[in-house]
Amino acid sequence: MSINKDIVKQCIIDKREEILSLEIVNRPIEFEESANYVFVGLRRVGKTYMLYQRVLQLLAAGISIKDILFVNFEDERLSEINSDDLNTILEVHYEMSGTDTKPILFFDEIQVVDYWDKFVRRLADAKYTVYVTGSNAKMLSSDVATTLGGRFLICDIFPYSFFEYLNAKSLELPDNWQHSTIEKAKVSAAFNDYFQSGGLPETIYFKNKRSLLQSLYQKIYLGDICARNNIRNSKIMGLTIKKLAESVKQPTSYNRIQNILKSTGNNITVGTVAEYIYYAVNSWLIIPIENGLAKIGDRETVKKYYFIDNGILNLFLIDAETTLLENLVAVTLCRKYGRDNVCYLKSNLEIDFYLERENTAIQVSYSITDMDTRERETASLVQFAKKHPDTRLLVITMSEADIITIDNQTIKVVPVLDWLMNL
Repeated sequence: MSINKDIVKQCIIDKREEILSLEIVNRPIEFEESANYVFVGLRRVGKTYMLYQRVLQLLAAGISIKDILFVNFEDERLSEINSDDLNTILEVHYEMSGTDTKPILFFDEIQVVDYWDKFVRRLADAKYTVYVTGSNAKMLSSDVATTLGGRFLICDIFPYSFFEYLNAKSLELPDNWQHSTIEKAKVSAAFNDYFQSGGLPETIYFKNKRSLLQSLYQKIYLGDICARNNIRNSKIMGLTIKKLAESVKQPTSYNRIQNILKSTGNNITVGTVAEYIYYAVNSWLIIPIENGLAKIGDRETVKKYYFIDNGILNLFLIDAETTLLENLVAVTLCRKYGRDNVCYLKSNLEIDFYLERENTAIQVSYSITDMDTRERETASLVQFAKKHPDTRLLVITMSEADIITIDNQTIKVVPVLDWLMNL
């Protein structure tokens, strides 16, 4: 039975009215005018609002709302839709518009419909402009990338950066704000919330942020990971995620996680551990970072894993500050420079993060007032810089600032808040 056209029409009109009434926080993403986009990211990270932002930009540029077709496929009125009904949506639009002008298409969470990728590829081939969002593993798989055939740009949507977080909280910084006691206090308070509770947009509007984050994590864990990947033993999946959280900051192998889980009485193979971590990565819960000095085979099996949001990571930790600091730096680097440009270095030296294209090596340490810690954090930087001249050397701390010179190598020590504000 085909979907009722009147229901589709009602969904389209309701969405138009909603969009026209919106006030949103714009995020600094520049769009190619003629490109098609797939927005991917964690559940509730703001992918839908990226569609809204783009629609409002087009309206401001003179495009009529009647030439925009926006469909939310998680609307319960469309719950029975299948692949045979997708073209009906286009038919309804043309009937409503009364013209043959191709609309600009916005499909939110379209992955709930089977064979969605073939539909949007056909539209791209027919020279429609298409924007798509999704959050599950299908939106990131190599199969979909092959199916879309290079016709779409994949845009990673992260939680708010700290600047976006300030903007969303309507904290406008005046000139020389850092010299104002009141303004500095406002920024410091906002940073503490951001550091502990993360940058997912909804957390800004909740006082009980932890309760919201726990609810969100359950939806990611049970829905985006366990249900969608048919995981029978959700308990072991949950333990895997917990052990990854406890292992942030250190290189972690599949064998290590397997041994930890076996020690708790759970029988699990290395292959299953690898699958579970793969599912967590594809749900956008965690970000893997490779060892830039390792052999190719080791790069795949031993990685550092960071959580996409400090707030979710903080659900698992006690005395979390040192872990949250490195996690925040990792996610910020991936957002700013791209995940493929961020690695760590470990062989006869150990460096937390290295950006090859920016020629920058970074250590993260909560404090370096202790001389042993100071020597440990700086020694690898100096050793690396001697072999790679002109490398920018940086130590990010919680609150300490300094300039250190060792063997003609200059290392800048910067508090994390200053680093975030100057990116």
